[in-house]
Amino acid sequence: MADDHIPSDLRDFIVRHIDSIAQLEALLLLRAYPDMDWDAKQTAARLYANEPEVAEALARLCADGFLACNEGVYRYGPQSPEQQATVDGLADAYSRHLIPITNMIHGKPRRIREFADAFKLRKDR
Repeated sequence: MADDHIPSDLRDFIVRHIDSIAQLEALLLLRAYPDMDWDAKQTAARLYANEPEVAEALARLCADGFLACNEGVYRYGPQSPEQQATVDGLADAYSRHLIPITNMIHGKPRRIREFADAFKLRKDR
C-alpha cells in the first residue's frame, strides 16, 4: 500500500484533523513562521488557495488547538508537546512522502469529521 511509509499515528492524525491539502499546508506554513500573525487573506495568498477554504481550515485548526486565534488572526501554537511532536512528524513525513499523504487526504470523505463530531459529548448538553 502506498501509505505504508506513513506511521500509523500520523495516519490517525490526518484522518482526525486534516480535511484538505489547504488545511495541511496552512498548518505547516504557520508552523514554519511561529512568531508571525496570519489572517485568512494572507494565508490564502501565500498558499495560492481560495480565501474561504483557507478561513475554514484555519478555524478548524484553531478549534483543534493547533493555532492560537484572536479575532481572525492566527498564530502557530499547539496546546501540548504531543501536538507539537505530531505536527513536527507530519512536516517531516510530508516532505518525504508528499504523494501518499496527498492521496490519503484526497481519499477521505470530506465531511467524515462533521459526522464524527455530531456524536461527541458536549458539556453544554
